[in-house]
This record gives sequence, C-alpha cells and structure tokens, in this order.
Amino acid sequence: MSAPRDSSATADVPRLATAVHLFTRHRKSPGRARDVLRLQLARWQVDCRTAETAVLLLSELVTNAVCHGRVPPGRQIGTRFTLDAGCLRIEVADANDDLPHPRIAGEDDESGRGLALVDALADDWGTYRRANGIGKCVWVRLRLPPDRG
Repeated sequence: MSAPRDSSATADVPRLATAVHLFTRHRKSPGRARDVLRLQLARWQVDCRTAETAVLLLSELVTNAVCHGRVPPGRQIGTRFTLDAGCLRIEVADANDDLPHPRIAGEDDESGRGLALVDALADDWGTYRRANGIGKCVWVRLRLPPDRG
C-alpha cells in the first residue's frame, strides 16, 4: 500500500488532488481501503456525509474486485481518489476483463445488491476497459456540497 501522492495535510485544501493506492486481492483489502480513504478525505476536509457515502461505495467496489476479480496470483486492485471541481471521484481497477452488470437479487439472496447500492448512492458511475488492455475500472462520482469552496 502506497502513501498518498499529495501534500494536502495542510489547512489549505487543494482544488485538484489525487491519491493512488494498490491492494492485494485479499479479504482484508476492503477494510484497508476504507481506512485509507477515510484518512485521505479527512486530509482533504471532505464533509462527513459525503465521506461516509464515499467509504461505503469504495467498500462495495473493492469487495466486488476481491470476490469477482478472478485473475492470476499477484495481480493487485488499484484505487484512485480524485478531488476536482466540487466532485470526488473514486476508481477501482482490477485485472479481470469482465465488466460488472447490475442484477436483481431475490429476497433470500445474500449477494447481488452491490451495484444497485452504487447506483442509488453515487451521483454518477460507470465502467471502462483499461487502456493497457488488461482488466477494467469501475468509477463513482459524488458531488461535494456547494460550501466546499
């Protein structure tokens, strides 16, 4: 896991900032990713409501990458958090080429609701195939409150 690539721990919160982290495909990675994002959002002084939504969305996306990203050993899950123009963008990339598709979960299903949750909470979201030809990225965008500055 790498350190954030910005210097936003000061009182001056940047208008454009990015942090990139890599995680192993392990069951503990969603929790680790949540911790990293919470710390980053505190540095960026993102409001609590947006931060908690962001953490929930990231957790869902990393969990999906861990559970469904059937790839050779050694492949990692990449995350990128970007603060720009009143929006927070979260990206989760893995080496699996299969794009996720929302599905309708039955009452007794223990899974299958993740993308419905993403769709309900994110202001926008989507997927794309990675430029290097290996895998895909799932992203979400949250608008920050107008008083963010």
